Amino acid sequence: MVAATLSVTNVRSGPHIVFRSMADGPTYGQLAVVPLDRPDGPRAVAEVKCIRVYATRADGLCLTDNKLALDSSVAVILDEALSPRHRLPVIGISSRVRLSPDGALAAVTTFVAGHSYADGGFSTATTMYDTRLGTSIGNLEEFRVLHDGKRYDAADMNVWGVTFADGNRFYATVASRGRIWLAEGDVARRELRTLREGVECPSLSPDGTRVAYKERDGSEPASWRLHVLDLRTGHDVALAETRVVDDQVEWLDNDQVAYGMARQVGNSYIGDETDVWVVPADGSGQPRVLVPRAWSPAVVR
Repeated sequence: MVAATLSVTNVRSGPHIVFRSMADGPTYGQLAVVPLDRPDGPRAVAEVKCIRVYATRADGLCLTDNKLALDSSVAVILDEALSPRHRLPVIGISSRVRLSPDGALAAVTTFVAGHSYADGGFSTATTMYDTRLGTSIGNLEEFRVLHDGKRYDAADMNVWGVTFADGNRFYATVASRGRIWLAEGDVARRELRTLREGVECPSLSPDGTRVAYKERDGSEPASWRLHVLDLRTGHDVALAETRVVDDQVEWLDNDQVAYGMARQVGNSYIGDETDVWVVPADGSGQPRVLVPRAWSPAVVR
Protein backbone atom coordinates (compact mmCIF):
# COMPACT_ATOMS: atom_id res chain seq x y z
CA MET A 1 0.00 0.00 0.00
CA VAL A 2 1.20 3.53 -0.81
CA ALA A 3 1.02 5.71 2.28
CA ALA A 4 -1.03 8.93 2.16
CA THR A 5 1.21 11.45 3.94
CA LEU A 6 0.64 14.65 1.95
CA SER A 7 -2.22 17.15 1.89
CA VAL A 8 -4.27 17.68 -1.27
CA THR A 9 -3.89 21.47 -0.98
CA ASN A 10 -0.10 21.33 -0.77
CA VAL A 11 0.28 18.96 -3.70
CA ARG A 12 -2.22 20.96 -5.79
CA SER A 13 -0.09 24.09 -5.35
CA GLY A 14 2.50 22.75 -7.82
CA PRO A 15 2.50 20.56 -10.95
CA HIS A 16 0.84 17.24 -10.12
CA ILE A 17 -1.09 14.19 -11.32
CA VAL A 18 -4.66 13.50 -10.22
CA PHE A 19 -5.86 9.89 -10.46
CA ARG A 20 -8.00 7.15 -8.98
CA SER A 21 -6.08 5.37 -6.25
CA MET A 22 -5.93 1.60 -6.71
CA ALA A 23 -3.80 1.01 -3.61
CA ASP A 24 -5.01 -1.76 -1.32
CA GLY A 25 -6.78 -0.67 1.84
CA PRO A 26 -9.18 2.12 2.83
CA THR A 27 -8.08 4.55 0.08
CA TYR A 28 -8.96 2.16 -2.75
CA GLY A 29 -11.07 3.97 -5.34
CA GLN A 30 -10.54 7.42 -3.86
CA LEU A 31 -9.28 10.42 -5.79
CA ALA A 32 -5.56 10.94 -5.14
CA VAL A 33 -2.78 13.34 -6.17
CA VAL A 34 1.01 13.09 -6.40
CA PRO A 35 3.63 15.72 -7.32
CA LEU A 36 4.55 15.55 -11.00
CA ASP A 37 8.22 15.12 -10.11
CA ARG A 38 7.46 12.29 -7.63
CA PRO A 39 4.78 10.21 -9.36
CA ASP A 40 5.79 7.01 -7.56
CA GLY A 41 6.09 8.69 -4.15
CA PRO A 42 3.65 9.40 -1.30
CA ARG A 43 0.19 10.52 -2.38
CA ALA A 44 -2.48 12.80 -0.95
CA VAL A 45 -5.99 11.36 -0.92
CA ALA A 46 -9.27 13.28 -1.17
CA GLU A 47 -12.52 12.14 0.42
CA VAL A 48 -14.42 11.50 -2.83
CA LYS A 49 -14.48 8.09 -4.53
CA CYS A 50 -14.39 7.92 -8.35
CA ILE A 51 -14.40 5.53 -11.29
CA ARG A 52 -13.02 8.19 -13.66
CA VAL A 53 -11.37 11.50 -12.74
CA TYR A 54 -10.03 14.63 -14.41
CA ALA A 55 -8.75 17.96 -13.12
CA THR A 56 -7.45 21.41 -13.96
CA ARG A 57 -5.67 23.82 -11.61
CA ALA A 58 -8.96 25.21 -10.26
CA ASP A 59 -11.48 22.39 -10.80
CA GLY A 60 -11.96 18.65 -10.75
CA LEU A 61 -14.42 16.11 -12.12
CA CYS A 62 -15.27 12.73 -10.64
CA LEU A 63 -17.53 10.19 -12.32
CA THR A 64 -18.80 7.39 -10.14
CA ASP A 65 -21.54 4.78 -10.17
CA ASN A 66 -24.87 5.68 -8.59
CA LYS A 67 -25.44 3.09 -5.90
CA LEU A 68 -29.09 4.10 -5.56
CA ALA A 69 -30.11 3.45 -9.17
CA LEU A 70 -29.19 0.67 -11.60
CA ASP A 71 -27.25 1.63 -14.75
CA SER A 72 -26.76 5.23 -13.70
CA SER A 73 -23.84 7.39 -12.58
CA VAL A 74 -23.12 10.60 -10.72
CA ALA A 75 -20.83 13.32 -12.08
CA VAL A 76 -19.32 15.22 -9.18
CA ILE A 77 -17.91 18.65 -10.06
CA LEU A 78 -15.10 19.50 -7.64
CA ASP A 79 -13.57 22.74 -6.45
CA GLU A 80 -9.89 23.66 -6.22
CA ALA A 81 -9.45 21.55 -3.08
CA LEU A 82 -11.14 18.61 -4.88
CA SER A 83 -14.21 18.84 -2.64
CA PRO A 84 -17.70 18.36 -4.18
CA ARG A 85 -19.37 21.50 -5.57
CA HIS A 86 -22.17 20.03 -7.73
CA ARG A 87 -23.56 16.50 -8.04
CA LEU A 88 -25.25 15.69 -11.34
CA PRO A 89 -27.18 12.47 -12.07
CA VAL A 90 -26.15 10.80 -15.34
CA ILE A 91 -27.83 7.93 -17.18
CA GLY A 92 -25.51 5.01 -17.94
CA ILE A 93 -22.33 3.36 -16.67
CA SER A 94 -19.15 5.39 -16.06
CA SER A 95 -16.81 5.61 -19.09
CA ARG A 96 -14.93 8.88 -19.80
CA VAL A 97 -14.57 12.42 -18.41
CA ARG A 98 -12.73 15.56 -19.49
CA LEU A 99 -12.57 19.24 -18.51
CA SER A 100 -11.78 22.26 -20.67
CA PRO A 101 -8.45 23.95 -19.80
CA ASP A 102 -10.25 26.70 -17.87
CA GLY A 103 -12.45 24.15 -16.09
CA ALA A 104 -15.65 25.84 -17.26
CA LEU A 105 -16.85 22.90 -19.40
CA ALA A 106 -17.09 19.23 -18.53
CA ALA A 107 -17.72 16.30 -20.88
CA VAL A 108 -19.12 13.11 -19.35
CA THR A 109 -19.45 9.86 -21.32
CA THR A 110 -21.36 6.82 -20.11
CA PHE A 111 -22.31 3.48 -21.64
CA VAL A 112 -26.05 3.27 -22.03
CA ALA A 113 -26.04 -0.22 -23.59
CA GLY A 114 -23.24 -2.75 -23.33
CA HIS A 115 -20.35 -2.43 -20.90
CA SER A 116 -17.34 -2.13 -23.18
CA TYR A 117 -16.31 -1.17 -26.67
CA ALA A 118 -15.75 -4.86 -27.34
CA ASP A 119 -19.49 -5.51 -27.04
CA GLY A 120 -21.28 -5.42 -30.37
CA GLY A 121 -24.00 -2.80 -30.50
CA PHE A 122 -22.73 -0.69 -27.58
CA SER A 123 -24.13 2.79 -27.23
CA THR A 124 -22.78 5.85 -25.45
CA ALA A 125 -24.14 9.15 -24.22
CA THR A 126 -21.81 12.15 -23.94
CA THR A 127 -23.18 15.24 -22.20
CA MET A 128 -21.52 18.65 -21.94
CA TYR A 129 -21.93 20.57 -18.66
CA ASP A 130 -21.37 24.11 -17.44
CA THR A 131 -19.32 23.42 -14.30
CA ARG A 132 -19.89 26.86 -12.77
CA LEU A 133 -23.67 26.52 -12.87
CA GLY A 134 -23.82 22.75 -12.65
CA THR A 135 -26.19 22.61 -15.62
CA SER A 136 -26.31 20.55 -18.83
CA ILE A 137 -25.45 22.10 -22.19
CA GLY A 138 -26.74 19.04 -24.00
CA ASN A 139 -25.97 15.59 -25.38
CA LEU A 140 -23.37 15.77 -28.16
CA GLU A 141 -25.52 13.48 -30.31
CA GLU A 142 -27.88 16.47 -30.59
CA PHE A 143 -25.13 18.62 -32.17
CA ARG A 144 -25.12 19.10 -35.96
CA VAL A 145 -22.61 16.74 -37.63
CA LEU A 146 -20.90 17.74 -40.88
CA HIS A 147 -19.21 15.02 -42.95
CA ASP A 148 -17.45 16.01 -46.20
CA GLY A 149 -19.04 19.43 -45.75
CA LYS A 150 -22.61 18.09 -45.69
CA ARG A 151 -25.08 17.52 -42.87
CA TYR A 152 -24.87 13.92 -41.65
CA ASP A 153 -27.87 12.38 -39.89
CA ALA A 154 -28.07 8.83 -38.59
CA ALA A 155 -30.13 7.16 -35.87
CA ASP A 156 -27.14 5.12 -34.65
CA MET A 157 -24.84 8.12 -34.00
CA ASN A 158 -22.44 7.79 -31.06
CA VAL A 159 -20.07 10.47 -29.75
CA TRP A 160 -17.41 9.86 -27.09
CA GLY A 161 -13.80 10.53 -26.13
CA VAL A 162 -13.92 14.33 -25.82
CA THR A 163 -10.65 16.28 -25.50
CA PHE A 164 -10.74 20.09 -25.21
CA ALA A 165 -8.62 22.60 -27.11
CA ASP A 166 -10.03 25.61 -25.21
CA GLY A 167 -13.25 26.80 -23.59
CA ASN A 168 -15.25 26.23 -26.77
CA ARG A 169 -13.41 24.02 -29.27
CA PHE A 170 -12.90 20.29 -28.73
CA TYR A 171 -12.18 17.00 -30.50
CA ALA A 172 -14.14 13.77 -30.13
CA THR A 173 -14.90 10.40 -31.70
CA VAL A 174 -18.01 10.21 -33.89
CA ALA A 175 -19.23 6.75 -34.93
CA SER A 176 -22.03 5.64 -37.22
CA ARG A 177 -22.82 2.73 -39.54
CA GLY A 178 -19.66 0.85 -38.61
CA ARG A 179 -17.32 3.80 -39.24
CA ILE A 180 -15.36 5.92 -36.74
CA TRP A 181 -14.05 9.46 -37.28
CA LEU A 182 -12.07 12.08 -35.46
CA ALA A 183 -14.28 15.18 -35.32
CA GLU A 184 -13.65 18.79 -34.32
CA GLY A 185 -16.42 20.30 -32.21
CA ASP A 186 -17.67 23.80 -31.50
CA VAL A 187 -19.80 24.21 -28.37
CA ALA A 188 -21.17 27.66 -29.24
CA ARG A 189 -22.27 26.50 -32.71
CA ARG A 190 -23.37 23.08 -31.39
CA GLU A 191 -21.52 21.48 -34.28
CA LEU A 192 -19.15 18.58 -35.03
CA ARG A 193 -17.09 18.32 -38.23
CA THR A 194 -15.44 15.00 -39.17
CA LEU A 195 -11.73 15.18 -40.00
CA ARG A 196 -10.20 11.72 -40.36
CA GLU A 197 -11.41 8.13 -40.19
CA GLY A 198 -10.15 5.56 -37.67
CA VAL A 199 -9.24 7.88 -34.78
CA GLU A 200 -10.79 6.75 -31.49
CA CYS A 201 -10.64 8.36 -28.02
CA PRO A 202 -8.42 11.33 -29.01
CA SER A 203 -6.32 13.26 -26.49
CA LEU A 204 -4.93 16.63 -27.55
CA SER A 205 -1.26 17.40 -26.82
CA PRO A 206 -0.46 20.41 -24.57
CA ASP A 207 0.82 22.38 -27.58
CA GLY A 208 -2.37 21.62 -29.50
CA THR A 209 -0.62 20.10 -32.53
CA ARG A 210 -1.20 16.34 -32.12
CA VAL A 211 -3.74 13.86 -30.86
CA ALA A 212 -2.87 10.58 -29.20
CA TYR A 213 -5.53 7.97 -29.89
CA LYS A 214 -6.26 4.26 -30.12
CA GLU A 215 -6.62 2.57 -33.49
CA ARG A 216 -8.58 -0.63 -33.97
CA ASP A 217 -6.65 -3.51 -35.54
CA GLY A 218 -9.73 -5.14 -37.04
CA SER A 219 -9.76 -8.15 -34.74
CA GLU A 220 -12.81 -9.49 -32.90
CA PRO A 221 -13.35 -8.82 -30.07
CA ALA A 222 -12.07 -5.28 -30.57
CA SER A 223 -8.36 -4.63 -29.99
CA TRP A 224 -6.42 -1.38 -30.20
CA ARG A 225 -2.91 0.08 -30.67
CA LEU A 226 -1.88 3.53 -29.43
CA HIS A 227 -0.99 6.09 -32.13
CA VAL A 228 -0.17 9.79 -32.35
CA LEU A 229 -1.46 11.90 -35.25
CA ASP A 230 0.04 15.27 -36.20
CA LEU A 231 -2.94 17.50 -37.00
CA ARG A 232 -0.84 19.83 -39.16
CA THR A 233 0.89 17.31 -41.42
CA GLY A 234 -1.23 14.17 -41.12
CA HIS A 235 1.88 12.20 -40.08
CA ASP A 236 0.84 9.23 -37.95
CA VAL A 237 3.02 6.98 -35.78
CA ALA A 238 2.31 3.82 -33.78
CA LEU A 239 3.68 4.01 -30.25
CA ALA A 240 6.03 1.50 -28.64
CA GLU A 241 3.26 0.22 -26.35
CA THR A 242 2.18 -2.97 -28.13
CA ARG A 243 -0.27 -4.21 -25.49
CA VAL A 244 -3.99 -3.50 -25.89
CA VAL A 245 -4.82 -0.17 -24.23
CA ASP A 246 -8.56 0.42 -23.83
CA ASP A 247 -8.22 3.91 -22.39
CA GLN A 248 -8.28 7.58 -23.36
CA VAL A 249 -4.67 8.54 -22.81
CA GLU A 250 -3.38 11.69 -21.10
CA TRP A 251 -0.31 13.69 -22.15
CA LEU A 252 2.37 13.81 -19.46
CA ASP A 253 4.08 16.57 -21.45
CA ASN A 254 4.55 17.32 -25.16
CA ASP A 255 6.80 14.26 -25.55
CA GLN A 256 5.09 11.49 -23.55
CA VAL A 257 1.61 10.02 -23.06
CA ALA A 258 0.23 8.29 -19.96
CA TYR A 259 -2.52 5.67 -19.68
CA GLY A 260 -3.98 3.08 -17.34
CA MET A 261 -3.20 -0.63 -17.70
CA ALA A 262 -4.45 -3.62 -15.75
CA ARG A 263 -1.74 -5.79 -14.23
CA GLN A 264 -1.02 -8.92 -16.23
CA VAL A 265 -0.53 -12.40 -14.82
CA GLY A 266 0.30 -14.83 -17.60
CA ASN A 267 -2.19 -14.18 -20.38
CA SER A 268 -4.81 -12.72 -18.03
CA TYR A 269 -5.35 -9.16 -16.77
CA ILE A 270 -6.46 -8.33 -13.23
CA GLY A 271 -9.00 -5.53 -13.70
CA ASP A 272 -8.93 -4.19 -10.14
CA GLU A 273 -5.12 -4.01 -10.06
CA THR A 274 -3.93 -1.26 -12.38
CA ASP A 275 -0.97 1.07 -12.86
CA VAL A 276 -0.48 4.24 -14.88
CA TRP A 277 2.15 3.80 -17.58
CA VAL A 278 3.99 6.27 -19.81
CA VAL A 279 5.53 5.91 -23.28
CA PRO A 280 7.24 8.36 -25.69
CA ALA A 281 4.89 10.03 -28.17
CA ASP A 282 7.21 9.64 -31.18
CA GLY A 283 7.18 5.83 -31.40
CA SER A 284 10.58 5.39 -29.74
CA GLY A 285 11.55 4.00 -26.34
CA GLN A 286 9.71 1.54 -24.14
CA PRO A 287 6.68 1.79 -21.81
CA ARG A 288 7.35 2.15 -18.09
CA VAL A 289 5.24 2.45 -14.95
CA LEU A 290 4.67 6.08 -13.98
CA VAL A 291 2.24 5.83 -11.04
CA PRO A 292 1.83 2.42 -9.39
CA ARG A 293 -1.59 1.31 -8.18
CA ALA A 294 -3.40 4.06 -10.09
CA TRP A 295 -5.99 4.64 -12.81
CA SER A 296 -7.48 7.50 -14.89
CA PRO A 297 -4.59 10.02 -14.75
CA ALA A 298 -4.97 13.78 -15.26
CA VAL A 299 -1.82 15.89 -15.47
CA VAL A 300 -2.04 19.43 -14.02
CA ARG A 301 0.93 21.60 -14.92
